[in-house]
Amino acid sequence: MFIASILTAVSSASQDGAVTNRSTLPRRLAAEFIGSALLAAVVIGSGIAAQRLSPTDTGLELLENSAATAAGLFAVILMFGPVSGAHFNPVVSLADAALGGISWRHALAYLPAQVAGCVTGAVAANLMFARAAVSVSTKHRASGAHALSEVIATAGLLLVIFALARTGRGSTAPAAVGAYIGAAYWFTSSTSFANPAITVGRMFSNTFAGIAPSSAPVFIAAQLGGGIAGVLLIRFLYPSLSPAQAADAVVRHEGSVPADSIK
Repeated sequence: MFIASILTAVSSASQDGAVTNRSTLPRRLAAEFIGSALLAAVVIGSGIAAQRLSPTDTGLELLENSAATAAGLFAVILMFGPVSGAHFNPVVSLADAALGGISWRHALAYLPAQVAGCVTGAVAANLMFARAAVSVSTKHRASGAHALSEVIATAGLLLVIFALARTGRGSTAPAAVGAYIGAAYWFTSSTSFANPAITVGRMFSNTFAGIAPSSAPVFIAAQLGGGIAGVLLIRFLYPSLSPAQAADAVVRHEGSVPADSIK
């Protein structure tokens, strides 16, 4: 189903004469899919490893998981950023579209690639540790504190990304985003998912980093709310953020086009 959605989006976009960089879209979707898969594999795989290496110390497990995630996110952004911008996150793609940096058609094409990638990464992580390919998580996380954490974590993530784009510091984004997510593991009670796609992927691994399907809707709703809050804050704090600057989120990439070319 996810792959069919991706192919449909590619076909639809390729028929749209308003899109000036049609030939790059398949590569960008592939980059979002593979990058999202690697990100999910890093998050879930390092959680499994932490659980095995430090089975009686939750704090140490979280330290190991957060350190691997921060470093892995930094590397994955460097790998795929020049192709797709390294969104790996539906909220980032939708925020970029709202700020004029990417067409809505392309943003919507990114979403199934990101979700499918995160599910694939979860399955890969399970298999790498000789677990069942799919194990539905029983880790319940939904609470008011968790929801507030996700709103704040997601809004903060958008502020990091677009503040750097606005001030011409996009080259620092891989390190800054990795550092922010690594820190947010600790200052939020939810351990900062801040990403609807990774939330879906984590449902398929009943491990340290998993989330029960019943908790996922609360997280996703909070992340979307955080995305809206983040866009409003960006418009207030950086009113001169242009579509051309927003098009460089997370980093400058093949999809970056002049503002007057974005429809």
